[in-house]
Amino acid sequence: MDKKFFRVHSAAAGGSAGGRFRAASKAERPLQVAGVINAYAALLAEKAGFRALYLSGSGVAVASYGLPDLGVTTLADVLIDVKRITSTTSLPLLVDADTGWSDPEETVRKMIEAGAAGIHIEDQVEAKRCGHRPNKQLVSTKEMVGRIRAAVRGKSDAGFVVMARTDAVAGEGMAGGIKRACLYRDAGADMIFAEALTDLQQYRQFVKAVKIPVLANITEFGKTPLFTVDELGSAGVRLALYPLSAFRAMSAAAFKTYRTIRTKGTQKELLPEMQTRAELYEFLNYATYERKIDELFKKGGKGLR
Repeated sequence: MDKKFFRVHSAAAGGSAGGRFRAASKAERPLQVAGVINAYAALLAEKAGFRALYLSGSGVAVASYGLPDLGVTTLADVLIDVKRITSTTSLPLLVDADTGWSDPEETVRKMIEAGAAGIHIEDQVEAKRCGHRPNKQLVSTKEMVGRIRAAVRGKSDAGFVVMARTDAVAGEGMAGGIKRACLYRDAGADMIFAEALTDLQQYRQFVKAVKIPVLANITEFGKTPLFTVDELGSAGVRLALYPLSAFRAMSAAAFKTYRTIRTKGTQKELLPEMQTRAELYEFLNYATYERKIDELFKKGGKGLR
């Protein structure tokens, strides 16, 4: 059976995905962008009330391929997860596009086709590293400007967001990072992702200088403190990103579950920590799908084969 038969968007889509992302960033300041690792996580985030979602390149590498985030996953690898998420929810999805995979123009075209609302491209070399790791190597400003311009050329939807991420502050200081960000803006970037900043005053400086929306990456165990939305808002930050928060919690809970079952021979003590079958069915609109199948059976099962 075609999986499209079962799709029940829990939010009504209107306009392009990029347009919905831009609208959300205006309606909520700063816009909280929830990292989701798969389609079901997207449903959970939507149910929790988030207005925008994010797919992390690191998340794809780790969760879908069991690999470290060192630039080894491809555009095709990421598109698989993009399509699964955007076919499940109409919430706008921002996607980590690493360095653009050598062809940012094609990357943008494919992302729009897959239903993404926007991407961010970074100014590291192809063999990139996590933004909160040491020894990051950057490309020249000229090369990154070329990436941004190519990405902008790929837009078939004017609302699609091209966000420029700069990792320059760690190696070139604030002046270097801001200079790069302004050049990226002038090349056509709609928003700026200022990676690995360490205090609110740094965000204030970026916001004042670039004059387009700035995103703060509020990732755990990194260089950036876990600022609240009120603190970020006071600095003028427009988007607050939580790329892998739920995934870290899910992974810790899963390992605890596996270890408990293996060592104790039962999962009984973990039941209070688990999502129940009834809760799962509620999130999936399970009863709606069952009714659809029952109706088809009444019609002789046509469409079930």
